[in-house]
Amino acid sequence: MGHLMRSMRGHFRSPGRPRLWIELLLIAVSYWIYSMVRNAVPEMEARAQHNAHDIWALEQTLHIAVERSVNHAFDSVAWLITGLNYDYATLHFIVTIAVLVWLFRGHSGRYAAARLSLFVTTGFALFGYYFYPLAPPRLMLDGGFIDTVAKHHTWGSMASGDMAHVSNQFAAMPSMHIGWSLWCGVTIFFLAKRRWVRVLGVLYPLSTVVVIVATANHFFMDAIAGALCTAVGLTTSRLVYRRWPYSFPKAAPVPALVPEPKPEPVGASR
Repeated sequence: MGHLMRSMRGHFRSPGRPRLWIELLLIAVSYWIYSMVRNAVPEMEARAQHNAHDIWALEQTLHIAVERSVNHAFDSVAWLITGLNYDYATLHFIVTIAVLVWLFRGHSGRYAAARLSLFVTTGFALFGYYFYPLAPPRLMLDGGFIDTVAKHHTWGSMASGDMAHVSNQFAAMPSMHIGWSLWCGVTIFFLAKRRWVRVLGVLYPLSTVVVIVATANHFFMDAIAGALCTAVGLTTSRLVYRRWPYSFPKAAPVPALVPEPKPEPVGASR
């Protein structure tokens, strides 16, 4: 027991080198649990519609309710909105996995703390899905938004077609497209060496805001909530490891090998 406690304290001071098979299993199980819980939340449509109108009214009060204008403007350019639909359906998975792989291969000393922040970011979102069901703008009654996915028949999206029946359409608050993209952007900004790559890290979450609004999948308030989830995730990692994820050494320390005792000569006196 004492050895286990010392090992845990050592891990929090300096996370060890991650193991590929453990990480793959951990990510797969975590995402399965996240998807199961997210989709198991009862789809309370009446409450979700009520909350959507409340959010829209709040944004109008704050004079930030421009989503409908953005949605209609982008929808008027068919090839552009179709591209954004595919962006919404795929890129948040691709980029997040790519950043995790980059961390695992090139920043092993920072991987564990950064991964924890991503997991907490994702887990924290489940509270929003459960306690605050929200109809996205494209499904809001009398909202005047265009469902660009349905209109342009975008394949592969969980937001339309047969996939809509296995995905909770009212799990919109917070936006994990923003939560994950902001985590990726912060990671790239602090760890990338090339300036143009760091600029891309800044632009990625900003462009994701445009995507979620133009496709009418989220309100601005969903994006703000997603960013708050990322802040909670990073802060939690800071509290657990007592350092920000990106301040650890680039490479994880290699465990020291304990030398085997040399055999004594036969007949040696004691």
